[in-house]
Amino acid sequence: MNRAFNRKKDKSWMHTPEALAKHFIGYNAKFLGNTEVEQPKGTDIVKDAVRKLKFQRHIKKSEGQKVPKVELQISIYGVKILDPKTKDVLHNCQLHRISFCADDKTDKRIFTFICKDSETNKHLCYVFDSEKCAEEITLTIGQAFDLAYKKFLESGGKDVETRKQIGSLQKRIQELETENSELKKQLQNLDDQMRSSKVSPAGSISTKPASTDVFDMIPFSPVEPLVPLPASNGAPPPAPAPPAEERKDLFGAEPFDPFICGAADFPPDIQSKLDEMQRQRWRGSKWD
Repeated sequence: MNRAFNRKKDKSWMHTPEALAKHFIGYNAKFLGNTEVEQPKGTDIVKDAVRKLKFQRHIKKSEGQKVPKVELQISIYGVKILDPKTKDVLHNCQLHRISFCADDKTDKRIFTFICKDSETNKHLCYVFDSEKCAEEITLTIGQAFDLAYKKFLESGGKDVETRKQIGSLQKRIQELETENSELKKQLQNLDDQMRSSKVSPAGSISTKPASTDVFDMIPFSPVEPLVPLPASNGAPPPAPAPPAEERKDLFGAEPFDPFICGAADFPPDIQSKLDEMQRQRWRGSKWD
């Protein structure tokens, strides 16, 4: 416990223990920012950090940037820094990592605390500006320390491990919520791209695909056959004559018949044999 809390050691605190143990105490303040410090505690360390952040804020103010407003939620588990509109957790400073807390005696609006970062293990000094509640916020954090220490003694040290586990789970939940929001944005972007790709650009001609059947084929539409008209005397029209049978082979030529070829088509010896075969063929067909 640092010297900022010793003055209230023998006096009653301003909040009930249940308010800090089961709920939290909320305050609104302006957040000047945080900066890395070399030591986990010390008045001079805090003064240097306040001077540095005030100078940076003065430059940003000259550029037109306003000091952001935040909401502080103080409990025996730590100090949460939230966006007052969206309620998003900007920083979650667990109480067992806070090593120093004090308000500025030269500037009644300023209060600070030093917290060890859980990821980098660096000590960061957080600086706030509150017009009316700077000292009260410092004392509320001191009361949270006092209650947490009493609870630590009552539990025999087991409560510290529980708070560490709770802090780790809260951090994991925050990371998952951030990841979930990023995935939602990506899905929304993909959905917008798909919808824009389905809309035809202005002036373009959209071609409608031909309808298909169940086999994904274009249905066959044959030309309607010609229907013969009835004769003028009422008699039915004559049936169409069957087409003459054409004697042609597979190549479109008339089949070869050696018996009907002219005599001049073959040599004399071959022609004499063909004539003999023709006579035998004629005799056989005559007796049949």
